[in-house]
Amino acid sequence: MYSLLLISAALSSCGLTAAIPAGLHRRDVTQLSATELAGFAPFTQFARAAYCGTDILSDWTCGEACEANSDFEVSLVGGDGDDIQNYFVGYSPSLEAIIVAHEGTDPTQLESDLTDIDVPLATLNSTLFPGISSDVEVHTGFQDEHALTADVILAEVKSLMSSVGTNNIIAVGHSLGGALAEIDTIFFRLNLPSADISAMTYGTPRVGNPAWAALVDASDVNFKRIDNMQDLIPIVPGRSLGYEHPAGEIHILSAGDAVSCPGDDDATDAECQIDSVPTIFEGNIIDHLGPYEGIYIGTIFCT
Repeated sequence: MYSLLLISAALSSCGLTAAIPAGLHRRDVTQLSATELAGFAPFTQFARAAYCGTDILSDWTCGEACEANSDFEVSLVGGDGDDIQNYFVGYSPSLEAIIVAHEGTDPTQLESDLTDIDVPLATLNSTLFPGISSDVEVHTGFQDEHALTADVILAEVKSLMSSVGTNNIIAVGHSLGGALAEIDTIFFRLNLPSADISAMTYGTPRVGNPAWAALVDASDVNFKRIDNMQDLIPIVPGRSLGYEHPAGEIHILSAGDAVSCPGDDDATDAECQIDSVPTIFEGNIIDHLGPYEGIYIGTIFCT
C-alpha cells in the first residue's frame, strides 16, 4: 500500500489527480443502518486474519480475528507474505459460506511492494479468464499475483463446495488483498457458473479499466468495497491512467456512520470517497488501517 502511495505522489505532482470530470451530476447516497454495518464485522475480521502467519492460520489461533469467527473450519493455507501473499480458504458454518481471504501488502516485504508498483494495464490472462474481451484490462502486478494461487484456490473451493454442500462463496481482502478478492469474483464466475459469489473488500486500490468495472457490474456478483474516511489508497492508481472502480462503494464517514455510494467511481456526493479525497494530498494513510467499525486491519493487528 505504501508503494502505491509513493507512485501516486509522483503522478499527482505531474497533475495526474483524481479530479471529477466535468459534466457529472450529483448523485444521492444511501445511509447504512447500524444493523447493516454490524453485519460486515465477520468479513472484516477475515480480512484482518489474512495478515497473520500461515502457522497460526493453519490451526486458527490468530487471536481476536480468529476468535470473532470461532467456528471457521480452515482447509487451505498458503503464501509467504512476500512473493506470494498469504491466503486461506475454509468453511464458515455460521455464514454457511466458503471464505477465500487474501493478505494485503506488508510494506516490509520487497516482493509485495513490487507487486503494487507494477501499474501498467494489461489484458486478462486468457488461460485463467477464457473468452473475456481484450478490451478488459487490469493492473499487471495484481493480475500476476492472482495467477500464482488461482488454480490451487479454485481446486480447494470446488472440493469444499462438494464436501460441505454449499454454492455460497465469499472473497475478502484488504488493500492488495482486496484487489485479489476483486479479481477472484470474475475468476470464480467463469469457473463456477452456478455459484453464489460475493466479495467484501477494504481499502482497495483501483484494479482495472472501465471495461473491467463494467464486467464486474454485469457479473451478478454481490460486490462491496468499503473505504474508510480519508483513506487515499482507494483513489490510486489514478483514473488518468485509465483505471476505474466498479460499483459497490461503501464509505465510512465516522464510527457508526457510513453511506452507500452510487455509480462506478463517479459519485460526486461530498460523502463519497472520490469527492472527499480528490487527491492523495488530501488523504490520510492512517485511515487505510481503520477503524472499520472498530476493527483495524494490517500486519501489526493480526493478533
